[in-house]
Amino acid sequence: MTQSAASQAIGHLEESLGVRLIDRSKRPLVLTPEGQTYLSGLRGVLRSYQRLEEEVRSISCTLRGRITIGTIVSVGLSYMPAATEAFARLHPEVDVMTEFGSADRVVEMTTEGEVDFGLVSFPKSTKRIQCIPWQQEPMRIVCSAEHPLAEKRQMTLDQLRGSDMIGFDRELILRQEIDRCLARAGVAVNVRMEFDNVDSMIRAIQANRGMGIIPEAAVRRETANGSLRVVACREWRMTRPLGMIFRRSGRLSRAANEFGSLLLGRAIESEIKSKSGSRKAAAESGSIEAGNGTSIVA
Repeated sequence: MTQSAASQAIGHLEESLGVRLIDRSKRPLVLTPEGQTYLSGLRGVLRSYQRLEEEVRSISCTLRGRITIGTIVSVGLSYMPAATEAFARLHPEVDVMTEFGSADRVVEMTTEGEVDFGLVSFPKSTKRIQCIPWQQEPMRIVCSAEHPLAEKRQMTLDQLRGSDMIGFDRELILRQEIDRCLARAGVAVNVRMEFDNVDSMIRAIQANRGMGIIPEAAVRRETANGSLRVVACREWRMTRPLGMIFRRSGRLSRAANEFGSLLLGRAIESEIKSKSGSRKAAAESGSIEAGNGTSIVA
């Protein structure tokens, strides 16, 4: 479409709606508040229409279509490749797309209907988002192969006291939970570098002969090839909760339902109905569903 044709189409749309969708006084052009609302709403409408088409096509034939999963980086890199490969063997005509983002961005994409559902850590239910607990992922003490602790079969938490470590950004819930767990154990460490994603943290530990506390699944490749070592510590038993989040007002397509059930290991539709029923009962009794995960240190 040419620029003039696009401008004319937008003009007709604005005239029909009776509002300005684009603020033309600014360069580059930006959406007005009305334009932002219209764009957000249309994304949801289009996603719903796409799901409807996919559902109709799949009623009497092979499952096909496209599904989009929103995920935080650490979860997406750890679990999505194997899950997508397994799903492709079962349903080769379904195209599985992955959208990466921060936890807030994944929640936003799910709320706005940009993705079928999201995968996050420390999931929380809200008025617009419903979460289903997925798994409790162990957090491990990890160091480079050149670190002094690399050759130890066992260590105590006391040996971490005063250690230089590479950690997650202090704004992340995961970092805050790690700090709380260490504090409850009476252990203070020196965090020399901070990163907002697990991949950068792993690279920094390798490059600086460092040490950090990382989700177990995120370092499987590195521990397998020997570039990183997991140091066993009986006193350290922290986990981070992982969960799936869904838009309450939406409805999963058949393909998204199948993929979610594959990840969860059980029928996801019954889980959604069960959670919805529990929330309704809680609302009627005056209680509120918290939906918060917990981390544990012995």
